[in-house]
Amino acid sequence: MHDQHPREVTRNNVPDEWFTWRKKNKKEQEQLARPSLSYWKDAWRRLKKNYLAMSGMAFITILVSMAIFGPILSPYEANMGVLSEQYQPPSAKHWFGTDNAGRDVFTRTWQGARISLFVGFMAALIDVTIGIIWGGISGYKGGRTDNFMMRIIEILYGIPYLLVVILLLVVMGPSLMTIIIALTVTGWVGMARIVRGQVMQIKNYEYILASRSFGTKQSRIIRRGLLPNTMGPIIVQMTLTVPSAIFAEAFLSFIGLGISSPNASWGVMASDSLGAILSGNWWTLFFPAFFISVTMFAFNVLGDGLQDALDPKLRK
Repeated sequence: MHDQHPREVTRNNVPDEWFTWRKKNKKEQEQLARPSLSYWKDAWRRLKKNYLAMSGMAFITILVSMAIFGPILSPYEANMGVLSEQYQPPSAKHWFGTDNAGRDVFTRTWQGARISLFVGFMAALIDVTIGIIWGGISGYKGGRTDNFMMRIIEILYGIPYLLVVILLLVVMGPSLMTIIIALTVTGWVGMARIVRGQVMQIKNYEYILASRSFGTKQSRIIRRGLLPNTMGPIIVQMTLTVPSAIFAEAFLSFIGLGISSPNASWGVMASDSLGAILSGNWWTLFFPAFFISVTMFAFNVLGDGLQDALDPKLRK
């Protein structure tokens, strides 16, 4: 008579030959399911997923490369032209056409990119240097030192930025170095406030308090413990400072307070081409205006992407 209720299958009543025992592998036991990523590697992984930010980075890379090699590869001089070839439309000979003096717009565009990028990066570098030092000391010291340093920042912050720049250019005279100095007189204030806020937050972390209790020098704590953890907001602020400086240089050159003609600058090119627009020579204004706009857009989207990528709250 057959059993109407089959027995429950368990390990105790199943033959051993039904099983295939797997040998222990020490390497597999120690292997992690997901590789450990550092903060910067994880930020780069997230940034690569932001296609708009990566497109901005690619454009900036191409722009910097053309600013370096474009005028060298071009057979034309940036500041010299042939009057008989003035206002030539874009062609195989002159890719971006020529201006009112017969100068090649393609060459002048990349020569102007050199000046604009140099001003932008130098202004950002100086702002970062002063802002890190001022904001780091203010945030770490606290107390009266912080109050005194912040009052100075508030005074500078209350002065109209553009007014200071124009006054310095009028007093010192328009030149490339004067523009950089004028842009950085009060430009570092925003960076200093960001660094101060980050330092005031981080200095109360346990590892900073432990370093203090062990008698670590304050300069070492700031240099090795505080500043590396504030690099995320600093990098983001840098990417936003560069386009602001580029636009400021272009605007000042446009109104005659920056780089002066015949030197090539996007602002100078735009200023020189205002009269040409009325006669239908659109290319003389289109190319400098196009690169000013796209460059600012590229830096801004890259800054937004870096802000998301470097945000520790979004780390997975």
